[in-house]
Parts: sequence; C-alpha cells; structure tokens
Amino acid sequence: MNIQFAVSDDRIFLLEVNPRASRTVPFVSKATGLPLAKIAARIMAGKTLRELGVTEDPEPKFVSAKEVVLPFIKFPGVDILLGPEMRSTGEVMGIDYTMGMAFAKSQIAAGNRVPTEGTVFLSLNNRDKGMMGSLGKELIDLGFKILATEGTAKTLNAQGLSVETVFKVGESRPNVVDRIINGDVDWIINTPMGSDSKYDERAIRRTALERGLPTMTTLAAARAAILGIRAMRNGTGTVRSLQEYHAEFATPAALAKE
Repeated sequence: MNIQFAVSDDRIFLLEVNPRASRTVPFVSKATGLPLAKIAARIMAGKTLRELGVTEDPEPKFVSAKEVVLPFIKFPGVDILLGPEMRSTGEVMGIDYTMGMAFAKSQIAAGNRVPTEGTVFLSLNNRDKGMMGSLGKELIDLGFKILATEGTAKTLNAQGLSVETVFKVGESRPNVVDRIINGDVDWIINTPMGSDSKYDERAIRRTALERGLPTMTTLAAARAAILGIRAMRNGTGTVRSLQEYHAEFATPAALAKE
C-alpha cells in the first residue's frame, strides 16, 4: 500500500491509503488493451482466466512510455532530486512504434521540452563516468556542443571528443551557473552524487529549473532523450487514438461483455 501522511504541529494526519497498483494497473491496461481491473473483479467473483478468454500475454505492436508530472517550479528553493516526499501531480503516457518517439511524446505531454540542438552541459558522478559509453559521441553526432566540468571533460577528451571545460561554482568566474544564466546552455545532464549532493550541483539544477531548461539526472533518461531527438528529427511520429493502436491486435471478445 502507498500511504500519504501530513505532519503539522507534531500531529500526524493520514491523507490516503492506495494500493501500489493504483497507477500501474491503468497504465498497463491502456498499454495492452486489457481492462485489468475488470478482469480482476470478475475473477474475484468466481470467473477463471480461461472463461474470460485471457490465456496468453498480449503483445502490443507499439511502445508505451509513462512520465510523471513534477511541477518543481511551484516549490521555491527545492532541488529536483526525488525523495520520499509526494511531489507529482499526475502522470502522462506516450505511445508510438519506437521507444524514441514514445519517450518524446511522454515528455511533450508532461510539459517537458526536449532539445533538438544547442549546447549540453554534461557533469557526471564518478560511477557514471565509467558507464557513460558513447553518450558524448552520440550528442556530438547529433550536432550538440558539450560543456563539461573538469572531471567529465577529461573522460570525454580521452575518447577523442572536443569539449569545452567550465568552472564549477566557487572555482572561478564565469562558472557553470553563470553560463546557464547567460543563455549559453540548452540542456543539462547532471547525475548527482547522492543525498549529499554538492552545493554547485543543487545550484545548477535549480537555476536550470527557473529558466525552463530540460534537466536529466540519470544516464538512462539521457539515452532515452537521444532516441527521442532522433525520432523527432526523422518525423516518424503519428497521432492516433488508443482504439486505433489496439485494433492492431485482438482483445478477447468476452471482456467486452458487461
């Protein structure tokens, strides 16, 4: 169960208790075309999966991506790193035939801008530097310029990539926050050090948030964004209803019965 509390003047209030599947089940139902809540209710009433016609896993011919809506700008001074506190105001879904376009649609639906050109500020923690792989090369191949702090820049230089090095906050001026304020940065990829994130990392993410710059804090999100950028440049996106997508594979007729 997912439990939400509020604490005021040393008093604890219970706001709500939800099944952990309360968000997952609707998403999976839309992604597969199977009304899972209805199926579960009928099974609890004595029906079997065979009687309901659900004997095989559905195999959609498209990709579904879920994105959470996080209005961080409404929380003064907050860092965008997530913790146990409830900050989301909903979720959106992107569907298409490729992972890249599905991800791009989910970002657009959530109100997040996906950059297609410009300068990327790249700053990775030590673990992610070793797992970065071809990320820097892929960004440059897409036409992006890379701005990086010293440690990340050295890693990219060792791969033979051209990178502009920028000062961290407190090292010298102009530092990375100055460059963001001056409009020299279009996209932030900053993987944090953990809960004890350094001051400059918090300042970078907050400044980017206040200026509406897209910020990604994991390598997985950065790679998904690269797929999305490629898909958008190829113009392969389609606008279709859920019914049109699901018409491409059969949903058991028995489930349509009331």
